[in-house]
Amino acid sequence: MVQAVTPTFSKSDWQKGYESLRTENSYWIEHVDGAIPQNLVGTLFRNGPGLLDVNGQAYGHPFDGDGMVCAITLANGRAHFANSFVKTPEFLAEQEAGRILYRGVFGTQKPGGWLQNIFDLRFKNIANTNAIYHAKKLLALWEASRPYQLDPATLETIGIESFNGVLKTGQVFTAHPKLDPETGDLWGFGVESGPKSKISVYRIDPDGVLTEQFQQKVAGFCFLHDFAYTPNYRIFSQNPVEFQPLGFLFGMKTAGACLDLKPNTPTQILLFDRNGKLRTFTTDPCFIFHHCNAFEQDDAVILDSICYRDYPKLEPNTNYKEIDFERVIPGQLWRFHIDLRSGKVDRQLIVERSCEFPAINPRLVGKPYRYAYLGAIAQPPTTPGNAPLQAIVKVDLHTGQQELHSFAPRGFVGEPVFIPRPGAVAEDDGWLVSIVFDAASDRSDVVILDAQNITAPTVATLHLKHHVPYGLHGNFTPEIWSKA
Repeated sequence: MVQAVTPTFSKSDWQKGYESLRTENSYWIEHVDGAIPQNLVGTLFRNGPGLLDVNGQAYGHPFDGDGMVCAITLANGRAHFANSFVKTPEFLAEQEAGRILYRGVFGTQKPGGWLQNIFDLRFKNIANTNAIYHAKKLLALWEASRPYQLDPATLETIGIESFNGVLKTGQVFTAHPKLDPETGDLWGFGVESGPKSKISVYRIDPDGVLTEQFQQKVAGFCFLHDFAYTPNYRIFSQNPVEFQPLGFLFGMKTAGACLDLKPNTPTQILLFDRNGKLRTFTTDPCFIFHHCNAFEQDDAVILDSICYRDYPKLEPNTNYKEIDFERVIPGQLWRFHIDLRSGKVDRQLIVERSCEFPAINPRLVGKPYRYAYLGAIAQPPTTPGNAPLQAIVKVDLHTGQQELHSFAPRGFVGEPVFIPRPGAVAEDDGWLVSIVFDAASDRSDVVILDAQNITAPTVATLHLKHHVPYGLHGNFTPEIWSKA
């Protein structure tokens, strides 16, 4: 007799986190459990879809939602919260019209069937994936267009960021740039996908000047959401996907629904050196959204990534809120050992538990490191089926030990961000900060964990006055802007 498994969550609780937040707010967070460390000073900027519908017309996928940047300011043992929508012309047009005017990449069609969508290839820049402060500019990022600049003090939208005209109309910039901790350079890329794809790699110096390092054409369609960085290499995983555009062109499917993983086709690892010279390596078929880190080791490159055995797409005409977690493909942390002499790639499973949103100490980007932090499911990996992210896991990559801080059964976590403690020497001496949706109160909390002891109670839990829809990515800066 098979014993029934008690789930760590209820679907109705999880669904609450996908309601739109329609208000823009600015207030001091007064309800705090625990104490905010006095030496935790700076601003966490975080981005994600804030509106998931237009006047009741629902977007077909949360990734199509309108970008909303949150700022959590920490100083003198206090915290301030603010949020603002990225007010692109397309966002303002839809708000004025009170209806959906643009197709979404992943799951949104304009109302009215295929006749309203046929040959309409326009996308709005939703600027909803990441937020980063660099060279005194706050940028809201979406990988299919140019960034939007926001005022870091007020979060008001300033406009398209072209880096003094270097990024032209039609060019794109990644939502996952990498900051070199030694030079202060911010590295990014753009990709033009087709039967032959073109990858452009960019460097933004500490003064905000963008230069194009190289362009390189590669065979096949490229779905590249993220990349990994080391001092000598820029590393991409070319997922073995094919794009069949007819359904999109004729208005019957979204672009994302026209992607499929090619069966029994290896994943390509693209390794570019500083001059753009390409070496291609092959590994077992898998799909990768996010990389955790990479570093050079003797005559090898080590790459740690979240891998799926298939492309986790949403089928057409499917309500994402009614997803069957029994069928959700798990993401798992794998390590790839890329031998530069033999060309061989070996891979090893590190975290079996379904996980996503990897984070590390930012001082170790592109360097050997010991600790990784991830959003994870709370239930054991041996439990059948999958679940939403309800825990934060710390992984010791030297020993394999894993520690878990669970917010189940009614808490649902976002990306953890590691913030080093000022003057810290140990790699894990710092804090993990994440936004956790608490279904019991129908609000969200900003939680602070001690990264050296994540199984302990939270250092502080900052209770917001409202919920924040499930978000994507963000970054911390030690700078603050007065809220007094």
